[in-house]
Amino acid sequence: MFKTAFGKPTWPRALMLATLLCAATAEAQESAPSQIVEDTAGRLLEQIDARRAEFQDNPEALKSMVREELFPLLDQEYSARLILGRHGRGLPADKVSEFAEALSMILTDRYSTGLLRFRSKDQMLILPPNPNDNERLTRVRTRLQLENGGSAPVDYAFRKTEQGWRVFDVTVEGVSYVITFRNQLGPKVAAEGIEKVTADLRAGKIEVTES
Repeated sequence: MFKTAFGKPTWPRALMLATLLCAATAEAQESAPSQIVEDTAGRLLEQIDARRAEFQDNPEALKSMVREELFPLLDQEYSARLILGRHGRGLPADKVSEFAEALSMILTDRYSTGLLRFRSKDQMLILPPNPNDNERLTRVRTRLQLENGGSAPVDYAFRKTEQGWRVFDVTVEGVSYVITFRNQLGPKVAAEGIEKVTADLRAGKIEVTES
């Protein structure tokens, strides 16, 4: 089990917080990745502060809001292809799309309440760009301020698409979302088929852990 100062179990909360802070509209997608992270962190947290009591009483409303903000920025199918790896070769595009949507839904539904623990974009520091970044791929490195005074490193991997910059992976304290899901779901897809795994994800029958 991956443990940090976020609490136990902590990586899921940190991952969803990290991923959700990248939520953006089509207008923001034309900005540089670091600007997307900075601008939308404040906007998302403002919504949560304004409706915190409502979201605490009605988690479904929070999930709905998070989906609206998050989904436009995620490169869902590209992430799904990375997660499937060799197990995705030859699979119909529509089955991969359904798998990708199920992954996005389970992430949102499982981790969205972690946002209620944060109140200000000032809890996030964006680090200087990495010299290895380029016009097609870039990584936004941040540090999230924790309640105990420490910080957690969170990196967002972006790639440039026809729709603008999209997030395809998030790494929290060295743990990659794509690698974690690939290690646990890839073998299931190979053994049971993508349709069954997708259905099980939607039904909540598969629990992806941070180990």
